[in-house]
Amino acid sequence: MKLKKIAKHVGALGIACGLTIASFSAAAADTIKVGVLHSLSGTMAISETTLKDTMLMLIEEQNKKGGLLGKKLEAVVVDPASNWPLFAEKTRELLTKDKVAAIFGCWTSVSRKSVLPVIEELNGVLFYPVQYEGEESSRNVFYTGAAPNQQAIPAVDYLMKEMKVKRWVLAGTDYVYPRTTNKILEAYLMAKGVAKEDIMINYTPFGHSDWQNIVSDIKRFGSAGKKTAVVSTINGDANVPFYRELGNQKVTAEDIPVVAFSVGEEELSGIDTKPLVGHLAAWNYFMSEDNTANAAFIKQWKAFIKNPKRVTNDPMEAHYIGFNMWVKAVEKAGTTDTDKVVDAIIGVEAPNLTGGISKMLPNHHITKPVLIGEIQEDGQFLTVSQTDGLVPGDAWSDYLEGSKDLESDWIKLKCGNYNTKTKKCLGAAAQ
Repeated sequence: MKLKKIAKHVGALGIACGLTIASFSAAAADTIKVGVLHSLSGTMAISETTLKDTMLMLIEEQNKKGGLLGKKLEAVVVDPASNWPLFAEKTRELLTKDKVAAIFGCWTSVSRKSVLPVIEELNGVLFYPVQYEGEESSRNVFYTGAAPNQQAIPAVDYLMKEMKVKRWVLAGTDYVYPRTTNKILEAYLMAKGVAKEDIMINYTPFGHSDWQNIVSDIKRFGSAGKKTAVVSTINGDANVPFYRELGNQKVTAEDIPVVAFSVGEEELSGIDTKPLVGHLAAWNYFMSEDNTANAAFIKQWKAFIKNPKRVTNDPMEAHYIGFNMWVKAVEKAGTTDTDKVVDAIIGVEAPNLTGGISKMLPNHHITKPVLIGEIQEDGQFLTVSQTDGLVPGDAWSDYLEGSKDLESDWIKLKCGNYNTKTKKCLGAAAQ
């Protein structure tokens, strides 16, 4: 009798457990998981933590609208900790274990390059929100930050035309984005007639803190009687001591202007900006943009983050655009299936925060305005130059041999690096 009773209770327990597991599985199936892959620790946390919070805000807002395809969105946040191989491991985990429908993440190009083979192998989707060096177009990646023709080249053009710059310091962090961007800029400058001896190139490691000698070298290079500027691709928390040392050595914007590609409102919020007034940054969005959409976004951000002093910046806007494009593509496809979403998103339009409408192009880049801004005492930017319309992102540089003949089109050509001379697709190995 006792054995029968025990068996009966065990059976009942098994049924109850089975029902609980089934209920949990059903509940899990009722959400669409979204991966958030940004460094919350390490040298890049200064820039990336804000992007994690931006994604949580966007997902919360979408859920208030009813979610997506009748389901709530669920954020799956991981911390790759500014560790480039860990980005790849976390990506694999998000796609295989968590079964996310899309990943929004990365800042540095080395982190994106680490993720790329995994995202392609497992056929995931990555939305990459930061300016980068180009020279890449993957079927599984959507590049919502600026390509060089949407930031670096226009910035140099502005310095040449408006500030009559003749000597150039290309200063960057030592990894793929600064090195490739500077390779493009060096070729562009020389094509414009700049002599090689009028170009100084310097690289420093991530987290570099001792800038005294380098800033002294920059001052010395700029004392040759020709107008000199610094084009900065310095990334992460190294920017804080770099700008501090500029102030210490009294390098003003009138003497040697600095135009930065990785310094925005968030980075400036941690330093005294008074010595930096007049130095420049090139982006596709500034918090100071005066329009209804941007005002609403800033209000939403400050309410979400519960801090009226927090700022907005360009990569946040890129996530705003990319997330809204993904939502529209999923609604258009009627599914989160990668292949169908990748096809559906081409041509999708979404508002940007400068008052225009951005479009996803067949090369997986978007249309963006280009803004040049001057640093103000309050850590904001005053826009001093803006393109008349939106500039389409170009995956391949017109100024590098081996790249200028390449075209990316994932609709007509089904290729990210089609050689227009040989009429052949080079394939993934060449990206």
